[in-house]
Amino acid sequence: MPDLSPTQSYIIASPLNSRLFVSGRAGTGKTTAAVQRLHYLLEQGVPADSILMLTPQRTMQEPYLDLLYSPERRAGGEVTSATIGGLAKRMCDLFWPLAAEFVGFKNPDQPPIFLTLETAQYYMAYLVRPKLEEGYFQSITIDRNRLYSQILDNLNKAALVGFPYTEIGTRMDSAWFGDPAQRNVYQDAQSCATLFRQYCLDHNLLDFSLQLEIFTDILWQQEQVQDYLKRAYRHLIYDNVEEDTPRAHDIVAEWLPDFNSALLIYDTDAGYRYFLGGDAVTGHALSEHCDERIELAESFVSSQNIINLSNTLVSAITHREPEQTENPAAAMDFILARYYPEMLDKVIAQIKALIEEGVPSSEIVILAPFLSDALRFSITNRLEQAQLPWRSHRPSRSLRDEPASKTLLTLSALAHPHWNIRPSKFDVAHALMFSLNTDLIRAQLLTEIVYRAKDLRLSTFDQIKPETQERITYALGERYTNLSNWINAYREATPLPLDFFMRKIFGEVLSQPNYGFHLNLDSVRVAASLIESIKKFRAAMEFSVTNLTGLPEVSSISNSSQRDLSGFDVGREYIAMLEDGVLAAQYLESWRTENADAILVAPAHTFLMMNHPVSVQFWLDPGSSGWVQRLSQPLTHPYVLSRHWQAGKIWTDADEVTAETESLARLTSGLLSRCREKIFLALADLGEAGFEQRGTLLKAFQKVIQQTEQT
Repeated sequence: MPDLSPTQSYIIASPLNSRLFVSGRAGTGKTTAAVQRLHYLLEQGVPADSILMLTPQRTMQEPYLDLLYSPERRAGGEVTSATIGGLAKRMCDLFWPLAAEFVGFKNPDQPPIFLTLETAQYYMAYLVRPKLEEGYFQSITIDRNRLYSQILDNLNKAALVGFPYTEIGTRMDSAWFGDPAQRNVYQDAQSCATLFRQYCLDHNLLDFSLQLEIFTDILWQQEQVQDYLKRAYRHLIYDNVEEDTPRAHDIVAEWLPDFNSALLIYDTDAGYRYFLGGDAVTGHALSEHCDERIELAESFVSSQNIINLSNTLVSAITHREPEQTENPAAAMDFILARYYPEMLDKVIAQIKALIEEGVPSSEIVILAPFLSDALRFSITNRLEQAQLPWRSHRPSRSLRDEPASKTLLTLSALAHPHWNIRPSKFDVAHALMFSLNTDLIRAQLLTEIVYRAKDLRLSTFDQIKPETQERITYALGERYTNLSNWINAYREATPLPLDFFMRKIFGEVLSQPNYGFHLNLDSVRVAASLIESIKKFRAAMEFSVTNLTGLPEVSSISNSSQRDLSGFDVGREYIAMLEDGVLAAQYLESWRTENADAILVAPAHTFLMMNHPVSVQFWLDPGSSGWVQRLSQPLTHPYVLSRHWQAGKIWTDADEVTAETESLARLTSGLLSRCREKIFLALADLGEAGFEQRGTLLKAFQKVIQQTEQT
């Protein structure tokens, strides 16, 4: 058991009929106390299956799962670890006849089909694609995957905040002041959302928004549903309350009096998931329903220098009078360069020096406001050249953009010629380079000789001229021969489901010594997420085919004008979906940190949600406007579609500046609360795009330095 403060000990051993609201900044030991409280409940003989452990998203449950999966834990039932969304899905499944009767599904006697993020986007793409041809969204330029995801995001916001989805367009329109063409965009977004919802009702499809609406508006209002939940769960632990949504807070507020005990954990100065519907205000209101409020103030993570820097920096960002602190700049240092590549070289050199001084790789993180493909490659390539271990995580990145995914999907197309998907020579060369663990030049040379796109054929290495074989190398030729023989043998056998195929080729070839996935743990995590994504997509599609419901009339890549169930190939359809730019859902494997003895490279917000403190942080390009500006979202608006926005009020530039300032203050405070010793600000005269950077964050740091000089 970790060393605990008296306040933590009080929280852990509080009576079994207490309802506590514990608040404090990140690093003050709130989650540590909550984990030990869970352990205390189990040790006191509280049945595990009577404990409900809630978080806004599953990735926040890792500290609790470490305890629950520990071999030291007493045998017995299982604690329910869930999100409100997960709880809604369980209740929709369990009480489906009741839900179907009230909601108005066209086939209430048929079972529901629960959609993942990918399958929801798949159906959304099927419905919206014809609308684009009719002229929808003509006034904006946006990737299709972002278009689909923002329409779904609007539906989710309506369900999470608690207003009818039919009001999405009206709410955004009433707050708009600008180009009248944007009003048409809001109308188009509303039409597509309405079309998607009706399609779901016609085919028993339940996306996240519909699951939550059914649970909150219908099932939770039924006495038998409340009785079931209140009898099943007698104790509640609810962490990261501030990151959850208003409807989740509404449910918990009604439910709290019926729990024997409850422990609610609230992170002050947080609320990083506001763009996903998170609401710190309604979260804090739950304190009114608790017996006692406790605040933890002492940080177990940050040094006093970091705390001084955080307080002074936040004051500079928000233009408040700064507190008098001792040398707030003592915890930061600058890495200065003229050009961006030179700056990255200096960052890697500084990291190497820190590791030589004894700082573990896992205690170092490289952060940027956005992690583009070019920046990620530039950093990780330098880390590899310096022989430094690294890992990265970008949850908003489409699976199709990951090199490991591209490799697996290209090999899948080569192994399934009946799909009639013909990868380009560049894609095949990339797949061979990655899977065979070689360089691009040899991979391209090999591809030019052995690959025939016309018949999707891979010729043998033996047919290559001897002098060219020597140039390619016989070691590479042996690995290629093993791979091509495996693919040719698979072609002659009965095809497997795509996720089965990927598991097979990964286990039998790609993960073997000298192949590309053997020691590349970052790519292994990507492969695991891809396979899980395919598995869930296949389950939803096969269920649709079996029940003759929900399957689009025309396959997204088929020229047939009629539904042809016998010709519906889930693997082929999945690849077509990825080609349309569908984003990946969130998979726990990519967030887990066990054996993560490596330098983390991540966007700043992603690091915050991972909630793992480190000793040293490198902030790249603090002069970039990306630290403060919101992503452009022409089809949605996280502030207007919130519970606190006044209907009919215009969103002005002043509102945008205020929101950006508050967001930057939360971001910097959160990052520094997860830093033990020091931050390095890596700054180039010319930023990543080649322009001089003078953003809000850099100006705030300049104020900090000025205050230091004055004192």
